[in-house]
Parts: sequence; C-alpha cells; structure tokens
Amino acid sequence: MLTGISHHSVYVLDQDEALDFYCGKLGFEVSADVDLGFMRWLTIAVPAQPDRQIMLEVPGAPFADEETAAQLRDLLTKGALGAAAILTTDDCRATYEDLRAKGVEFTEEPTERPYGIDCALRDPFGNPVRITQPAEGPVTAEDFAEHGESATDLRA
Repeated sequence: MLTGISHHSVYVLDQDEALDFYCGKLGFEVSADVDLGFMRWLTIAVPAQPDRQIMLEVPGAPFADEETAAQLRDLLTKGALGAAAILTTDDCRATYEDLRAKGVEFTEEPTERPYGIDCALRDPFGNPVRITQPAEGPVTAEDFAEHGESATDLRA
C-alpha cells in the first residue's frame, strides 16, 4: 500500500536561479544538494512540510536525451508543462502582498474561488505556481454553482 508522496519534479533551466527564486523569495529550504557526477540532485521543501520535496531538475541526462531535453526546455519556457505546484497558505492575500514586496510577479491577484482564495504566478522559467488558502471541507459541484460556475461531481 502506498503511504504518501515524498518527491515530485519541477523542470528548471538553471538550478542556482531556481534556488534564488524558490528559497530566496518563496521561502522554501534546501533539503538536498548533491553532485552525483552525472547530475545535481537538488531538492527543496516548505519548512512546515520537510518530507514532501520538490526536485529542481534541469532537462537532460540521465532522464532525457538531448533532443527530448530541447523539447522539454521549449515547453517549459512556454509554461506548457502544467502546474509546478499548488502551494497552500493560511492567508492568501497576506502571502500575496509579502511575496510582491519581495519582487515576485503574479499573473493573477487573490480571488475567491469555490475551493478557497488563490492567486497565481510563474517561476523564472515559466512554470505556473498557484498559492491557495483552501476553503474548509470538501469541495463539491454545489460550491461551484454558488459561484455561478458549472461543475459536475464525478465521484460515485
């Protein structure tokens, strides 16, 4: 039986620049920074959740050949690789203001949604990142209807 998620990967073009952004601005901490010879194993985590790490990975060997790495870099800079992370906070508006003061550029201001209050930004490489203050309790299709949005609950 699976017991959790320990790591997931986010593609970046420069690991040092990624550290400056994720640690210097967003407040992550370095979990591991190891030169394996064939790659740099670099992981970060939110201080309150050190067992859930993000690997900041440069597209390339050993996971991708050069042609594939070039395609991944192209998709990355277009923001087409999907959300890097959905981060949570107790106060989305205060976090938004704090990060703006640190120079983080947002693509969306804090907005009330059926699932909470959230805002969005892109990291220096184009990865979308959302910051959410989750609503209490499970989110249902009725919550979306209350916000004038259409949704269908697919759970049986």
